[in-house]
Amino acid sequence: MLLNLSSSSCSVINLPNSKSRTHFSKSPSSSSSSSSSSSFLSHSFNSSDLSFRNRHQIFWEKSRIPCRRSCDFRPWAFAGFDIGSAPSVLEATAVLTAIIVVHESGHFLAACLQGIHVSKFAIGFGPILAKFNKNNVEYSIRAFPLGGFVGFPDYDPESDIPADDENLLKNRPILDRVIVISAGVVANIIFAYLIILIQVSSVGLPVQEPFPGVLVPEVLTLSAASRDGLLPGDVILAVDANELPKLASKAVSELVEAIKRSPNRTVLLKVERGKQYLEIGVTPDKSFDGTGRIGVQLSPNVKISKVVAKNFLEAFSYSKREFLGLSYKVLDSLKQTFLNFSQSASKVSGPVAIIAVGAEVARSNIDGLYQFAAVLNINLAVINLLPLPALDGGSLALILIEAARGGRKLPLELEQQIMSSGIMLVVLLGLFLIIKDTLNLEFIKDLL
Repeated sequence: MLLNLSSSSCSVINLPNSKSRTHFSKSPSSSSSSSSSSSFLSHSFNSSDLSFRNRHQIFWEKSRIPCRRSCDFRPWAFAGFDIGSAPSVLEATAVLTAIIVVHESGHFLAACLQGIHVSKFAIGFGPILAKFNKNNVEYSIRAFPLGGFVGFPDYDPESDIPADDENLLKNRPILDRVIVISAGVVANIIFAYLIILIQVSSVGLPVQEPFPGVLVPEVLTLSAASRDGLLPGDVILAVDANELPKLASKAVSELVEAIKRSPNRTVLLKVERGKQYLEIGVTPDKSFDGTGRIGVQLSPNVKISKVVAKNFLEAFSYSKREFLGLSYKVLDSLKQTFLNFSQSASKVSGPVAIIAVGAEVARSNIDGLYQFAAVLNINLAVINLLPLPALDGGSLALILIEAARGGRKLPLELEQQIMSSGIMLVVLLGLFLIIKDTLNLEFIKDLL
């Protein structure tokens, strides 16, 4: 499966009678005239984009982006991820499988409801592991978890359906075929919205209320900060008499930059400690790259809570805002991926990495699986609309070409070559990603 997961999501939700709060939250199938396949290509999550911890670790040269603690994806997850405990792996696998089933069910139902012949419904590709037949449809689970497909008997030499049967997909009007091909995307979009709606109505959406300054959750022993008197729990309000911005993420970044550019030079920090206000001079140590470091973890000074919709109107309102926020971030992430593909290519990951991230989410907080599932669905829908062979968008592009030619189809041989080459490319890329991601698992690296 191939999926773009480079989407950190952040949307603002204004609650009635309250301050504006920032809610941080954070998924390709091709359908030809003969089959619809879904495959997942994954550009890595900016893992901590769903974690509130956002700790710019001055002494470790790592940083985390503020977002939901419940979805604590780690930015180094794909450099060597921990697959997690068995229950969390099963939960993540179940989420991924459900998303594939929903996508393919969209194609399947759109065809069946229009009376179009369907011959196969498969989860995965390659050799069949298990199957059964019902109403002349073969349902199967296959060896390679790269997505799934719905098969149509249009060009099946073993089919006893006449080639001119009006209920073959290839013989249906353009609009009917467009509905079948796009139904997988529509199904994933609806599924994503329903997941968010359930979350809003049950466990609630995490929200954060920002407060001035930057929180110091941890101070490293024998560090510059420890030596000069900073303590865990301190809130830094200003640097060298310059108040930090009210925007939480910007405040953290500004403080980090001020420290980095001041090696061996004392910076004066205005600190809130309990109900006291102090001024503490801290002299950053000089790191190997010449920048300053003080040995602390920093995070936005926010109060985290959850909001549960009180009624249907609130549930739909919150769900709409969250869904639109997630969708915007997915689209923006995909755009950035293509604009910076040379830098993003190394971060592309497949189903093993997706499950590893999902397992990490489930192990951290089961609530995070809601957002994980919603993001995967939206990613799957967006990527499938790309006009590439083996994706739904590729099949739609061929139909648009047919419409532009006045209803004259491209030569069958040419169309099949285009789709076959696309499917082969996706399968080969998927296998490569599975191998790469598997070798990056921590326990595999330990064995090697």
